[in-house]
Amino acid sequence: QVQLVESGGGSVQPGGSLRLSCTASRTIFSMGWYRQAPGTQRELVATITIEGSTNYADSVKGRFTISRDNAKNTVDLQMNSLKAEDTAVYYCTAREFGPLTARAWGQGTQVTVSS
Repeated sequence: QVQLVESGGGSVQPGGSLRLSCTASRTIFSMGWYRQAPGTQRELVATITIEGSTNYADSVKGRFTISRDNAKNTVDLQMNSLKAEDTAVYYCTAREFGPLTARAWGQGTQVTVSS
């Protein structure tokens, strides 16, 4: 099972920026981020494959950018123009290639957007 360690997060005012980073214990096909706000289900934010193919939630397109460094087994999420509705616990995730492979999860990091 791959291990995921997150860093970043914190509190910012609306319109501000934050950057999240995650390091995996080994190379893995897909890495990305999900988030979960209180009382809601965990939802996709963005993912990126080892080839660089990306997938974003409609709610973050144009504001968030996901990137990865395959040599370092890291994935970053640059979050700009943050809104109050982006407030959530953000989880790094990773999985091997294939539709039925299980996801590994990080411990989560809090992002709070508030004036």
